[in-house]
Amino acid sequence: MPHNFLIVWLVQLLSMGIFGTGIYILYEWYEGELVGTPYLVSGLVIVLWSFAGRFISLPLLRRSGVDEPKFMRSKTVKRLSQPDGSVLQVEFFGPEDGQPIIMSHGWGPNSTVWYYAKRQLSDRFRVIVWDLPGLGKSSGPKNNDYSLEKYARDLETVISIAGDKPVILLGHSMGGMINLTLCRLFPHLLGRRVASLILVDTTYTNPIKTCIFSNVLRKLQKPLLEPLLYLTILLSPIFWLMTWLSYLNGLLYISVELSGFTGTETRGQLNFAAFLSALGSPGVLARGTLAMFKFDETQTLANINIPVLVVCGAADIATKPIASDRMVAELPDAQKITLQPGGHMALMEQNRQFSQAVEAFWATGSEISNLP
Repeated sequence: MPHNFLIVWLVQLLSMGIFGTGIYILYEWYEGELVGTPYLVSGLVIVLWSFAGRFISLPLLRRSGVDEPKFMRSKTVKRLSQPDGSVLQVEFFGPEDGQPIIMSHGWGPNSTVWYYAKRQLSDRFRVIVWDLPGLGKSSGPKNNDYSLEKYARDLETVISIAGDKPVILLGHSMGGMINLTLCRLFPHLLGRRVASLILVDTTYTNPIKTCIFSNVLRKLQKPLLEPLLYLTILLSPIFWLMTWLSYLNGLLYISVELSGFTGTETRGQLNFAAFLSALGSPGVLARGTLAMFKFDETQTLANINIPVLVVCGAADIATKPIASDRMVAELPDAQKITLQPGGHMALMEQNRQFSQAVEAFWATGSEISNLP
């Protein structure tokens, strides 16, 4: 999300500063400007920590869990070519005759972020996940169009191969924003091809307006955030190296912890989320973030005439619960579930609560298999 770019930038600069300090100490020791074994040892320790600090910091930060997330891909895959040159990776889990549910992940990770949902829901649902173009195994568009409208059109393509049953659209963070954009662009699908929506830790407008410190960030959007994002696009390979350095030294865990979790996550969940955030190209992420600044589906909410479940983490700072409250108030047929303790990544931190909420929503009549 946009606010997280500032945290990531600070972490990256700090990582480079620490690594540079270690190199400087070793160089000065080699040149004889710094005399003594302590300088050699301190320089080596700093450099080694820059590349392996995560092995020390992660065990100290969090406990290990019983079922830690893993990269789980399906053998049932379809590759969909789009007119703009992007190719969508779509994967299927669960019984072919199950209720189809299409999961759209947020901006930064890829569809493997749905590890728990795939394991816990694929016994009764036909779980369909896809990598947003430019992330995971989906290639990006040749025209560098990373707008919400482009992704909504991609989602419409995924819906077209989901089978005959009306689908449930589940979107987390930017995935929820894509769902709302699809409702505006393809209203004829609602109640026919789309049975219901599940909006998870997402918003209805420019996410800068509904995140923590929104008043400050709105003032910084034009003079600071946008120039930093354009600079990130220009220097993407350098920033990618800096991101990986911050992952290796463990500092990336801090930004992921602050923006996504509340402290009850396991060691594996924190590491998995950090690793996924490091995989994404900074240039791609910057383009998508710039597109989110133009997002506003406030007027769309009142026209969504299908059941909607709004799920939010009680302590989410990326899309504060007030955004969920506003959506529930504006949507004609909506209910809200709060996951606690939970932040922006409550779908992982409180994965069992999350899956139970999805199952309960479907079981209470959200499917419309009897409708034409």
